[in-house]
Amino acid sequence: MSAHVRPSPGPLTQAFFRAKAEGRPALIPYVTAGDPALGSTVDAVAALADAGADIIEIGIPYSDPLADGPTIQRSGQRALAAGTTVAGVLDMVAAARARGVRVPMVLLAYYNCVFRKGEEAFAAAAAAAGANGLIVPDLPPEEAAPLRGAARAAGLDLVPLAAPTSTDARLALIGQVASGFIYCVSVTGVTGARERLPETVPAFLARVRAFAGETPVAVGFGIAGAEQARRVGRVADGVIVGSALIDVMERAGSPGAAAAAGARFVAGLRRAGGTARAG
Repeated sequence: MSAHVRPSPGPLTQAFFRAKAEGRPALIPYVTAGDPALGSTVDAVAALADAGADIIEIGIPYSDPLADGPTIQRSGQRALAAGTTVAGVLDMVAAARARGVRVPMVLLAYYNCVFRKGEEAFAAAAAAAGANGLIVPDLPPEEAAPLRGAARAAGLDLVPLAAPTSTDARLALIGQVASGFIYCVSVTGVTGARERLPETVPAFLARVRAFAGETPVAVGFGIAGAEQARRVGRVADGVIVGSALIDVMERAGSPGAAAAAGARFVAGLRRAGGTARAG
């Protein structure tokens, strides 16, 4: 087997490098496309970018989201009920680019959404719309070579996930094939804001870094607010916040108020993460 040759850093990795140069972790908010409508998602993405997001993760709603907890499940169900489709999400990404959003965007899609369109066609369409990477949480790295090749051909990063239960052999493979960044799941289980994160997160990240080389590592699942983001940002290259942000936006009432509330929340996280990282 030939050695994995890393391509030059793309927009996702470059966003981490810029944040590191500023002495802080990259901030990556997550939103579900189409909740409550695709037009309001464009507004939310633009507001989050203006508020200081370094990368925006956009979830494609799916009927059986095995990695998602109640908050993101509700968000996905609202989006599906509104008629959101994969094609509609890609149009939304293109609309955000046309609106002037320049921060990198990474799509989270369950594999069925990719498979139905075809891996090469999905990757090409995502890139044409303006996406910079893909996260496919139910596709193990051992089975991801065809999509990884399609993504690379389209100029996209395929971001792998690492979990606290990942073996060293799995982490070695992840480190070999990763591009963009490595998504480190802080807890076993599903997404959702938690009062406390495990004390084992620093040790887990040390295990991942032992195999990651220069690839940035970001932590998601469970980060509830500024204090947790600050703590995680001391040991990680990036902080991913999804359920807590959706909770804030859900409580806001109207789509316009949701975008503004989300932007305030992300701006607060950005201020909290503005101090230098440890190490």
